[in-house]
Amino acid sequence: MRRSRGRVVDVDTTVELVRRVAAGNTSLAGWRLRGLDLTRHSATLASCHTGGALFLGCRFATGDEARVRGEGALVFPDLPNSPVDDYRTSLYTARELYGTATYRESLDGRAFAWSKRRQSRDSALAKALHDHAIDGALATWVAGRDIVGVMGGHALERGSVEYTDAARLGHLLGTTHIVATGGGPGAMEAANLGARLATGPLSTVEEALTGLAAVPSFRPSIDAWAAATFDVVDAHPEPTETLGVPTWHYGHEPPNVFATAIAKYFGNATREAVLLQVCNRGIVFLTGAGGTVQEIFQDACENYYADDSSVAPMVLVGRDYWTRTLPAWPLLQSLADGRVMEPHVHLVDTLDEAAALFTTP
Repeated sequence: MRRSRGRVVDVDTTVELVRRVAAGNTSLAGWRLRGLDLTRHSATLASCHTGGALFLGCRFATGDEARVRGEGALVFPDLPNSPVDDYRTSLYTARELYGTATYRESLDGRAFAWSKRRQSRDSALAKALHDHAIDGALATWVAGRDIVGVMGGHALERGSVEYTDAARLGHLLGTTHIVATGGGPGAMEAANLGARLATGPLSTVEEALTGLAAVPSFRPSIDAWAAATFDVVDAHPEPTETLGVPTWHYGHEPPNVFATAIAKYFGNATREAVLLQVCNRGIVFLTGAGGTVQEIFQDACENYYADDSSVAPMVLVGRDYWTRTLPAWPLLQSLADGRVMEPHVHLVDTLDEAAALFTTP
């Protein structure tokens, strides 16, 4: 059982339910009971007033569900066929998503396959409830943490100069901040890797990069790609915290293993908005394509209308890339002109310049 703010009490086991009721509690108002098998606890429920309680994915004995509803409780059913826990209270770990089977049989693989089936009302509700639960778990996780985002392309292969650079940036930023990414492969994986190993020397990251380069991409085998990352994880059992926020919308891109906490969403629009929102200390944008450009201007929109107390720095890395290859910088600069965001928008050439904007007092 966990208390949260106010009168809300989270109860995740029947043992805790029975213990609390036995201690003299006669009202469940403000309680959230999650995933409980209550079929043998009719007497416990009957001894309490259940109005104001929230039952999430619980099972009842015959007649009990109707009774608690009649007393004013809210009951959300355990939706059939959903492969995920729609009422979970914590973020995912890589081990939970991948398990020990093949990727196709893993929780992540099964959730992606399920999400692509023809949508019914039940599946749409399950996805919405799941993403709402992830919202709550993520809000709890980020509270009190200073988070810097690193955005960049998913297509970077291990062993490339760009992948190595992203890992080095994650290492630099991870010494002073929590690093958050979109949780996928490429630049996102590299930044999570560097941040995960931030308490060690850069040589530790370089050693990991050497091993990972043997499996440069998740194509053709996600299993081989993930196995190489778990080898690194197992070799460094005391990681620095780092966050990934991926989505099953891009389920063909598997989540990277190096994020210690994974907030995975079905809805990509929600995921994009939440990812930018949690980066309360700013975002570094590495070279990328459509997705990265979208994130630049979505973040720019937030800063454009923000007051001075809530503007977060935006740092674009690669002067030639962002002024010539994909000229996002001139438009961003024009948007920032005269706004409170103007001094917080930067274009730099090197990773050290980018990191210095966050690590220099």
